[in-house]
Amino acid sequence: LLLLLEATILQLASSSHHPFYNGFYYNHIMNDMGDGQDKDYFNGARLVVETSKDPVYSYNGANVTLPCHYRYEPDLGDKRKIRIKWSKLRDDYTKEQDVVVAIGKTYVAFGDFKGRAHIHRASRHEASLVISDVHLKDDGKYRCEVIDGLEDESDVVDLRLQGIVFPYQPPRGQYKLNFHEAEQVCQDQGAILANFNQLFQAWSEGLDWCNAGWLADGTVQYPIRLPRKPCGGVHLAPGIRSYGPRHRHLHRFDAFCFSSALRGEVFYLDRLAGMTLEEAKQSCQDAGAEIARVGHLYSAWKFLGLDRCSAGWLADGSVRYPIVNPRPNCGPSEPGVRSFGFPSKGRFGVFCYKER
Repeated sequence: LLLLLEATILQLASSSHHPFYNGFYYNHIMNDMGDGQDKDYFNGARLVVETSKDPVYSYNGANVTLPCHYRYEPDLGDKRKIRIKWSKLRDDYTKEQDVVVAIGKTYVAFGDFKGRAHIHRASRHEASLVISDVHLKDDGKYRCEVIDGLEDESDVVDLRLQGIVFPYQPPRGQYKLNFHEAEQVCQDQGAILANFNQLFQAWSEGLDWCNAGWLADGTVQYPIRLPRKPCGGVHLAPGIRSYGPRHRHLHRFDAFCFSSALRGEVFYLDRLAGMTLEEAKQSCQDAGAEIARVGHLYSAWKFLGLDRCSAGWLADGSVRYPIVNPRPNCGPSEPGVRSFGFPSKGRFGVFCYKER
């Protein structure tokens, strides 16, 4: 072993005149001026990328700008051709979703962002992202990445939609939905599956619900403001109770849906003798509207102050009514959307929704 060690040391010493090579070759790169002159890449300048430290708030159907700027320390006076990439971080921490990639004035948007997203570069070192006609699923974290040759820096900005979380059970009862069915019923109600941040915000605003429901990341959770025995026990502190990730096909729970501010209005129609569900749908069509979905009613209650102490049909066959100012004969003493469930018979008014 000692002889082998000596031989190794002698070999290293005899080859010391050769340059050390670590697998990477850093030398020169062509500059961006088109004059054919090389520039040393490592010139001591550091690339810095900055986005908003505070969340950027928007709502369904709006246009929003996610700010991003970059700079060099010290400043480099010459113009450099950099690459800008925006991506959206997924709730389940899988591969990021590409949004836009841009080099100079040329950019490409991907997937659902085609035709809705572009880079705003009003100033020298701006790389902001503009999203038009914001969708519910645009809510989340976005990464602004700036690539200059071998140097790559990024920062993250949080886009939050102003909205409301509501629990949902289908007509067939409690705990009947696997993950994919939960996604679909939320979409059917003009909403999407809520993420954890949205559920946490709803809990902080007073949501207390003892039935577990799916979230967008495939976990099952529920918000408790008032600890009680059937809801995890009386000795647990208030908070979000979690079952953790569940099998998306086999396990069945309710759903927590998220709906944002409306691009239209919800209004109430009635007849003296009330209406069946089919008559209610026709009445909305006659008024140039559609029968409202559950998400429409919750959003109108939350953001438009809709207050109606009269029960009305909704598109899923449920009968509900929104109360902003609690009063006698209008249900509990707290504001909220009251539900009569899914009556198979009966005649009621109807809530209609019309786009502006």
